[in-house]
Amino acid sequence: MHMSDGLVNAPTSLLFGAVALVWLVLAALRARADLDDRTAPMAGLVTAFVFAVQMINFPILPGASGHLLGGALVAILVGPWVGTLCIAIVLVVQALLFADGGLTALGTNITNMALIGVVVGYAVAVALRPLARRGKGGLAATAFVAAFLNTVVAALGFVVEYAIGGSGGASLGTVFGLMVGLHALIGIGEGVITAATVTAVAAVRPDLVHLLRGAKTPLLRRAAGTAP
Repeated sequence: MHMSDGLVNAPTSLLFGAVALVWLVLAALRARADLDDRTAPMAGLVTAFVFAVQMINFPILPGASGHLLGGALVAILVGPWVGTLCIAIVLVVQALLFADGGLTALGTNITNMALIGVVVGYAVAVALRPLARRGKGGLAATAFVAAFLNTVVAALGFVVEYAIGGSGGASLGTVFGLMVGLHALIGIGEGVITAATVTAVAAVRPDLVHLLRGAKTPLLRRAAGTAP
C-alpha cells in the first residue's frame, strides 16, 4: 500500500515522518535483545523474502498501490522490534532504488507497514499464541488470522492519513472503499502465504520462530526428538 509523493500534504507527511522516526529508534534499541548469531541470519532472510513479495504490486488509486505487507510474517518469525526494522529496510530500499513509494511519503509508508502492520500482526499472534502452540494447524491458523487483520488495519491507517491531509483528489469514501475492500482480498492471500511460510520454518527449526519461544510446543518437542 505504498503512498507516492503528493498523496498527502506536507504537514501530514512531516507528522507521520516524525512518528515513524520515533518508532524506528525505539525498535532499534529494543531489537538488540532479539538478535544474536542464531537469529540474525533469519532476520536477513525474512527481509529478503518480504522485499521480493512486496515488489509484486498493482495500482489501486493514483499514487497508491496494493501488495502483500509482511507485518505478521516478520513479527511471528523474528519478533516485533526486529520485524519493524526488516520492513523499514525494505521500504527505504524500494523508495531509493526503485521509486516504489515517494521519499516524502516514506514516513507514512513506514507508519502503515512497519508500525501498524507489525504491531497489529504481533498483537493478534500473541493473543492466539495458546492456539499456535498446539501444533502445526494451530500455528497456521494463528498466522493466517494475524496476517489478514494486519493487512486490513494497515489499510485503515492509510485511510486515516488521507483523511487528515489527503491531496490526491479522490473522495474519502472512495479511498476507504478501495483500500479496505481490496486489502481485505489481499489479506486472504497474505494469510495463506504467511501461514505456509511460518509453518514451513517451524517444521524445520521451530526454535527460531519468535512466537513459539518460552514453551514446549509439540513442534519443539518433535524437533528435539522427544515424543509429543
